[in-house]
Amino acid sequence: MQPSDADLQVDTYLPYMRDVVRCEESLRELNLTWRMIEASAKINCPQEARSILPMMTATRVGFENLEKDLVASLVGERVAHVLDEVGTKASHIVNIIVRNLYERTADVGFLATDRELCDFVAGVQPDRDRVTRRLRAYRDKYTVYNDILLLDPDGNVLAQIDEESPVEGSRDPLLAQTLAAEQYVETFRATDLRPGERCALIYSRRMQGADGRVVGVLCLSFDFTAEMAGIFRSRRDGEDRAVMLLLDGDQQVIASADEQWVPVGTTVPVHHGEGARLVMHSGREYLVRTYRAEAYQGYPGPAGWQGSVMIPIDVAFTGRRSRALQSLDPAIAAGLLTHARSFCPPLYQIVTAAQSIRRVVWNGQVMTASQRRDLHKLKSILEQVSDTGARTNALFSESIRDLYDTVLGSTQRRSEFTARLLVDLLDRNLYERSDDCRWWALTPLLRQALADGTAAHDPASLDGLLEDIHHLYTVYTRLVVYDLEGRIVAGTALKRDDGSSLRGETIEADDLQAVLALRDAQAYHVSPFRAGVLSQGQPTYVYHAAIRDPADDTRVVGGIGIAFDATREFPAMLAGGLVNHQEGGALFVNRSGRVIGSTDANRPVGYTVALPADMLQVPAGQSCSRILVHRGQYMVVACSANSGYREFKVSDGYRDDVLAVVFGPLGAEQTGRTTAEDAAALQIEPDDDLQAGEEYATFFLNGQLHALPAAHVLQASPGSEIVPVSLERTAGRLGTLPLRHNGQTDRYVWVHDLMGMATGSLTARPADHQVIVVRHRGRELGLLVDSLHGVPEFSARDIVELPPDAATRGAAVRRLIKANRGTLLIPVLDLDALWPAPALADDEAVDETAAPA
Repeated sequence: MQPSDADLQVDTYLPYMRDVVRCEESLRELNLTWRMIEASAKINCPQEARSILPMMTATRVGFENLEKDLVASLVGERVAHVLDEVGTKASHIVNIIVRNLYERTADVGFLATDRELCDFVAGVQPDRDRVTRRLRAYRDKYTVYNDILLLDPDGNVLAQIDEESPVEGSRDPLLAQTLAAEQYVETFRATDLRPGERCALIYSRRMQGADGRVVGVLCLSFDFTAEMAGIFRSRRDGEDRAVMLLLDGDQQVIASADEQWVPVGTTVPVHHGEGARLVMHSGREYLVRTYRAEAYQGYPGPAGWQGSVMIPIDVAFTGRRSRALQSLDPAIAAGLLTHARSFCPPLYQIVTAAQSIRRVVWNGQVMTASQRRDLHKLKSILEQVSDTGARTNALFSESIRDLYDTVLGSTQRRSEFTARLLVDLLDRNLYERSDDCRWWALTPLLRQALADGTAAHDPASLDGLLEDIHHLYTVYTRLVVYDLEGRIVAGTALKRDDGSSLRGETIEADDLQAVLALRDAQAYHVSPFRAGVLSQGQPTYVYHAAIRDPADDTRVVGGIGIAFDATREFPAMLAGGLVNHQEGGALFVNRSGRVIGSTDANRPVGYTVALPADMLQVPAGQSCSRILVHRGQYMVVACSANSGYREFKVSDGYRDDVLAVVFGPLGAEQTGRTTAEDAAALQIEPDDDLQAGEEYATFFLNGQLHALPAAHVLQASPGSEIVPVSLERTAGRLGTLPLRHNGQTDRYVWVHDLMGMATGSLTARPADHQVIVVRHRGRELGLLVDSLHGVPEFSARDIVELPPDAATRGAAVRRLIKANRGTLLIPVLDLDALWPAPALADDEAVDETAAPA
């Protein structure tokens, strides 16, 4: 989104954009040239030039306005691109950490009710070594914690797993706060529970004995420093022109991607608005974008936390430049430009202005065509206009490409960043699932019940335990425990829709075989993404861990299976990652392109996305993007492959590549479009032997060069000036076009869809085309064409008459021009043949004084 004029001070940013400064200097030189040509025409040939002077004046005035608009647009899009990029990073920083911390709120609630730990704190079970081993087993699964502590109500430490930072007791007020609270307490500051750390992030909850009495406090210390370092590392772009920060509610830095640049503890300026605003910090000006955390599953995150990215203004516009257009097919690039009005209004204005200059030159050449009186002075002026117009068009084309590259590059990079966020969220979420199944498999009640066989005879207590777990961890559809034969003996949501029970059913044989082969309590198994016994008929992942005999850890006595609610969680994850972004939708797919999660009803789970092979094979941890044509739409498509999180999918032996695909429509596909580069590249070579020939007005029709005798052409006007009429439209009749004299409209002509006649379908957007006004048999008519080319002269020997049986375009083409020594054939539209065509046969003259209804 480009900053508004109110927010953007061009002169503030322009000195830092060397390429835009060079463009501005070139525009000023051309502006002076246009003024000199206009003055020369008024002085040297006022009578001959009177027909084109109004157009030249209008062009010169329009050019002066365009000079300012073009520079402002280039500056605005550069600023918008930088703000968009840093804003995306800022949003990701805070939202990734909040989603991670949401899981901690569930962990502390579950672990604080662990019966073995509660009995130890209550003094019922005095074996400290056994409890410490249990806490370490938990830490081995949930590696995001750097310490776990159990304390009595007086603050004495009863057990702790971090031997390098031993704590005997604590006087921290969080203990009293936790003892008095019904739920968890979240604390982020310096604390004696983590000596030597500047700030610690502690999740604490009170513990109760079997009689309901409060007996102590559980504290989980989250490894905040390592987690933020990982988040920053995954968001680096290789240029490091900006510094990524996590701030508290007082704008104080609590985590920095570069502490030598902005140290932790520093107070920095923020900017939550969408506009551009420079802020000062430590004697240097910055562009800043700041985002507050978005609540996740009702959890708002620590109070006041916000992500912020600061980039110095003096380096903000350096670094790599987008080259999106170079990778595009020219036809796609030309088609995308037709949608400039919607996705980049300044670009549309520049394209329109560039066309108007080409039209002025073309009209001037038409007006002097085939006139035999002495018009050498005017022709000299027109040659200057043509030359200056070519230089202007070249500058416009280059500027348009720069602006276009900036817009498309920004769109692609934003989509890539979003895809990267989505696979990060996926890895972090599923990492927790692998932790959950392994930890719950260590539950003493489950181990004992399966070892001694009581699970099959009295499953009610196991059902209740699993229900309590499921209440805390709502991302699952079902939790079950099964025996060595894979028979389900206990679980949650065991009733099917038809009322029958899953109890006694067996899990899939391949899953059971994999679980029985797990080597130890650290190993787990994930089912393929499919619909199975535990998934309520919907495809998903089921996470399994072996349950082992409490007396012999080498003996497997059953297993636990937890079915992830992919039907709900994947779309929610994808939609959450798209917040504040303009993408159309997102998918999770496997390496074959098969969808496993979707926000798009047209691409449901199970659908196979037809992506280029190189996108489906993008290396782990990397991203790419393309602009493609899909189902008649131009689409920006970004793809990012997951790379795992901590040990999950990195060193734990489990591999299941998932790609996040983000896509957004850029507009309907346009065919037969002619680019400015095409028009400039297609040159008509002058004939050195030409004595007296005939001039032809050339133009593009459905992407191909055509011609009309210049003597029959009055002028060209933009298609945007077509006025629709309320009369019943005949086939191919688009409306009327006003013709002006001395700035006043004095008559109208009908406009017919010559473009539509060439393509066989009505032109969807006439405003993007040109109208050529012709006079024939005393009547005037407007013909809609693609774009204008030139007014060259050809000798009679270059004209070839077609035999009757070879005529084309419904007999409207009866002659060909052999241009460039016969290497270029140009069809000539025959007005005698064209006029009685069905679309034009009933054409009547338009009232020259009355405006259309």
